[in-house]
Parts: sequence; structure tokens; C-alpha cells
Amino acid sequence: MGSLCREVVTLQLGHYSNFVGTHWWNLQDASLTYDPDAPPGELQNDVLFREGQTFGGEITYTPRLIAMDLKGSLQTLRQEGSLYETGKDPTALTWEGNVMVHKESLPTKNPFLLDLDKLDKGEILAEVDFDPTPVPHCSGAVAMETVNSRLERAQKCYRLEGSVRVWSDFLRIHLHPRTISVIHQYNHDGEAHRLEAFGQGEALLHGSVLEDLEDRLHFFIEECDYLQGFQVLCDLADGFSGLGSKVTEMLQDSYGGRGILTWGLAPVSHPDTTPMKELYHLLNYSLGMVHMANNSSFFCPLTLKGGLGRRPAQPPSFPHLNYDPSLWYHSSAVLALAMDSLTVPYRRRDNSAPMWEFADALAVSGRKVVAAYGALPFPMAQGSSLPDALGDCTDALPWKPLSSCPELGDGHCFGQSVTLKGLEGQSLVSQLRPGMQPPTLLHSLDCGEDVLASYINAHYPATPFSVQLVSSPSKLTPPFPQIFSQSLGPQGFLQSQAPPLNNRSRAVSCLPVLTSLQSSPALGPWLSELQRGASALDPRRIAPSFLSQGPELTDFQESLEQLRLLARCYHDDSGGMMRSSSEEDDDG
Repeated sequence: MGSLCREVVTLQLGHYSNFVGTHWWNLQDASLTYDPDAPPGELQNDVLFREGQTFGGEITYTPRLIAMDLKGSLQTLRQEGSLYETGKDPTALTWEGNVMVHKESLPTKNPFLLDLDKLDKGEILAEVDFDPTPVPHCSGAVAMETVNSRLERAQKCYRLEGSVRVWSDFLRIHLHPRTISVIHQYNHDGEAHRLEAFGQGEALLHGSVLEDLEDRLHFFIEECDYLQGFQVLCDLADGFSGLGSKVTEMLQDSYGGRGILTWGLAPVSHPDTTPMKELYHLLNYSLGMVHMANNSSFFCPLTLKGGLGRRPAQPPSFPHLNYDPSLWYHSSAVLALAMDSLTVPYRRRDNSAPMWEFADALAVSGRKVVAAYGALPFPMAQGSSLPDALGDCTDALPWKPLSSCPELGDGHCFGQSVTLKGLEGQSLVSQLRPGMQPPTLLHSLDCGEDVLASYINAHYPATPFSVQLVSSPSKLTPPFPQIFSQSLGPQGFLQSQAPPLNNRSRAVSCLPVLTSLQSSPALGPWLSELQRGASALDPRRIAPSFLSQGPELTDFQESLEQLRLLARCYHDDSGGMMRSSSEEDDDG
């Protein structure tokens, strides 16, 4: 297949989704190459980014993105951005009478944002002797590349764990004026006017909010030549689950022939949570999952929670990560790393699978919920080979659950997509000396795809799967948190001896990543447990306000019944279609 560019429009719905999305876009920005003479990369950036032009004629390169959040969630970020300023003074007045001015103190910026401002203005960071060439206002691709390279050369390691309040506190790219949509009916902070229930979110998508979203969608879609679909990142725990259900329904109705890949995001913990809010979360998880799965090509929950029920297990422990699961800044970085690999199949320059084809291979026979797993990083020693690294993982797969759904370990799977980023050339196959017998089957193969496919087939025999290998790693630039153990070298590979702690070059700058997206029988009991937990709650008695703006009680009960039927799709390995409730009742 050629390098035809099939564009994707991304929607981020909710504050945690914007946390994950911000890290994800920072990762995409770090991988951009602005040198016109450089060979094209394996991933096609135009799938996600669009080229534009400012009023001054400067070329811009910004995400094809709509990000929705609540009033008070932007802090220092201007909703319209700074790329398309007209030069007019927005405070200029024509009124000749007396004027009383009330000024509100601006939120303070963290060290990273202050450094970005300096580089935007052409100033030089004090820590490094930069090339003194002034940097123009960062509105074009060349200017953005200059800012990126200067931050990297500064070798600054920002410790933002105590200063990140909202996602814009670590956003390193410029956004298009049509990107950010603020929902003014609900507040991000405080106790009043909070978007807490599924029905509140469902009720939002009408009137001005619907018109605003449709206008933004039309703007980004009309300039696409070969739109392949939408990737939707949506918060699951609060009212955005209801909004996401309506948004995906609208996309399905208006663009039914396109792919709609929905990623349901949930943080490990919420600030200022209460037992009542936790009950709301469980109900929102259940309703959001069944509705968004129904409206999407596939639905994948992404979370580091140990489970979505009332008593979740501990978050997954990654052998070479030292992250704080309770920090949104950390947990969203881990999920963004996974998404950077999970989304590779429909972003490749060559041999890419369109979204709808990618989804159809996984979401078979009504099984629209899939689960994600990841090895972050892929554990491979410096100077080793892929057969050696996989040989060290013979007894257990190297990845951990990213959807709170552990594998069953029985070698059974309906289908999966496996992606490995960050290995190339000789590291993909074993370098045996002439006459030396291969110690394992993996060491006898002469192609990286065959090595990985043979390993997956050994753990999942007779399971349809696809394998993607991309040589470029996930490139980490400030302010990605340095959450890596001392066992990793700068390129993300394991090293036998940890360097001194005061060695500034210790910062991990890129990472090999292995991920798997699965339609698995493990999702059957997982969905059943979620359904039983929600069914055990009577919202009329324990949370009467949950249904105050919808859904009706009968609709609520019908949604939970659909969730029960969805879980049954994963029980029958013959691939039978979902049966009606009357057929199940006939079975006794």
C-alpha cells in the first residue's frame, strides 16, 4: 500500500483525557522532523497534524484536535491560543466616558512555562550558552523546531510534580484557535455546578454546545482529503462519560463509514473524592462503557487502576518505572506512552491499516470492547537482540494490564494487535557467529517481524494477530516526567551498571515500547463484574440526584442489561453473535 495520507480528527473530552492527550501530543511533537532534506519517517505526521497559515502569512503545523473541558480548567492557557493574533489590542476602547477596570490576578506559571515564554520571545536560557540567533514568535514549524532543539540542548530536567495543576501546565505545543472548547455550564473546581453524573453529560450536547462542536468538526473535516476517522479520548468517571456517549453517537450518525476508536480514560484516584462520588464513578463507568462501545468501531478502557469496581486491586507495577499512580501528571504520562504505540497501525506511512479495517480485525461478533497491555519500557539490555530479550520472558509475557483487565494466561484470545517501537537493524535478530547453532527457534529467524510473531504465537497458539515493528522509539523531551529507574540508560535500554546520580546525561531521552491490543475472553468476567457492581446499586435510594437529569430508570436498567449481554459475547469462543435476553431466558 502506498503512502496515501488518511487524516484523523482527535477529540479529547474531559480533564484527565486532556492530561493524557497533552503528554501524547508532546510525544508526537518531539518526533516531528522539520528538515526538508531528511528522509520521510515511518509514521506519517499529516495523519494527526494540519498545516495552516497565520494572518501574517507564517506557516503553522498544529494538531487536528478538538479538546473540551470545563470553566476554570485552562489556568494560564488562552482558549484561542497565540498563533493567529492579529496584532490588534484587545483592550482598546472606543468609549469616551469614565471606565472602571477590575483586574484579576493571573495564575502563576511554573519554570517550564516560563522557559517556553523566554524561548518564544527569543531570549536565552541562563543555564546554557545557546546560539544567540533570535527566535521569532513561535507560530511556524521552523520556530517550533528551534524551541524544541534549544530545550533539549539545555538538558533541563523539570520537576513539575508539585506545580502541575491542569494539563496546560505541561503543554509544549501551540494549538489552533478552533481546538479548545470550554463548557461554561459547569465548573472545573469548587463544590457547585460540577459535571458529576452521566445524565448531565448527555443533556449537554444540544443548543450552543452542539452547534459549537459541529462548527469545529466541520472546520477540521472539510480540509481533509481522505478522512479515515476519529480517535476519541473520553473521561469515564464523571459526566463526560455521558457527553462522550452522545458525541460518539453523533459521529456514528454523521460519519458512519469512518472509524471511531474510543479510548475511555480513568485516573487511579480523584482529589477530594467521597464514598458517594465513588458510587457515581461506578455508575458512570458502566453506562459510558456500554454506550460508547455501541457507538464506536471499538472501545478501549485505559487506566492504571487495578479495577473499575468498588474494591480495585493495586495499580500495575512496571519493573523499570518509578511512578506515583496518584499523580495525574505521572499516570497520564504512562498511558500516553502506551497510546503512542497502540495507535501506530493506522499512522504508518507504508502498509498502514485504515481505522475501520484495524477495528474490524479486533471487534468481531459484537465484541467491541478491547483491552490494552504494555511493556513500558520493553525490557532489553543495551547491545542485546530481540530474540535474547524475548527469551528472557519465556515464562510470562513482558506486558502489564493498561485496562485493569488481567490476562487469563490460558493462551486463548479472539484476536490481537501487537506493536513494538524502538528497535532496528541488527538488534531485531540474533547475531550468531558462523557455524554456531541457534539456542532457540527465535535465534534462528532472520526477520524481526518473524521473531516477534513466533513469540506471540507460542503464547497464543491458533489466535489471529498482527505484528507491527517501527524502528523509531518514543522520544521523550521536557517536560515528560523522569519516572525511570536507574537501570535504564539514556536510550531506554537496560544497563548492567547504574551511572552516578549526579550525571546529568542520565535523563532518559527515548524509550522502546511493546504494546498489545486484545479482544480477549478475559473481558467477559471483567465486564460481568462491572455490571454486577452497578446492578447492585439502586440510584433511587443511594444516589437519587444521579438520575435527576437522566437517564430514566428504565433506560438505566436497559443499559445494564446491554452490558450483561456484551459480557456474554466473550464467553463463547465459537464467535457467535450476541443473543437477545429472551433467548438467554429460554436457556434457563
